[in-house]
Amino acid sequence: MKKLIPFLLLVVACVPCVHAQVASNPGEQHVISDQDIELMRQDIRSHKKQLMAQNLKLSGAEAARFWPVYDKYVAELTRINDKKFELLQRYADQHATITDEQALTFAKEWTDFDTQITALRQKYVSIVADVISGRNTAMFIQLDRRMTMMIELQIASKMPMARGTGK
Repeated sequence: MKKLIPFLLLVVACVPCVHAQVASNPGEQHVISDQDIELMRQDIRSHKKQLMAQNLKLSGAEAARFWPVYDKYVAELTRINDKKFELLQRYADQHATITDEQALTFAKEWTDFDTQITALRQKYVSIVADVISGRNTAMFIQLDRRMTMMIELQIASKMPMARGTGK
């Protein structure tokens, strides 16, 4: 678990580059560029897998069964996060002129992604438990949640806040 601290430092170092204003398509500017998001996400996925490997003490047979399952989990999680990051990018681009209706839609969609990720984790508890021990399954979920929370905190700290106008 002590290996999570260097990971957090890595995330803190990577996330500020996400706030750059670089166009991914000519003429299109995003507060958070597609290229920066993708580079950050690839780097984080690589480090997450390394941390999983360092913290899960798997036998050779367990590792042979676990890693294909882990890769499927990450692929499903990535599909959800692709849509989530698209939403966050859209919000960051429009936050200054967002209407009340758009803000509510954003809030609902963002929490829907949280629900989808929780459902994915719940689905994978039994799948992972079929290939590794219960303790290692619990550690996998704990590590995944901790790393995700650290990443989410960093991204959220870069997101502009919706400003209320009062009623």
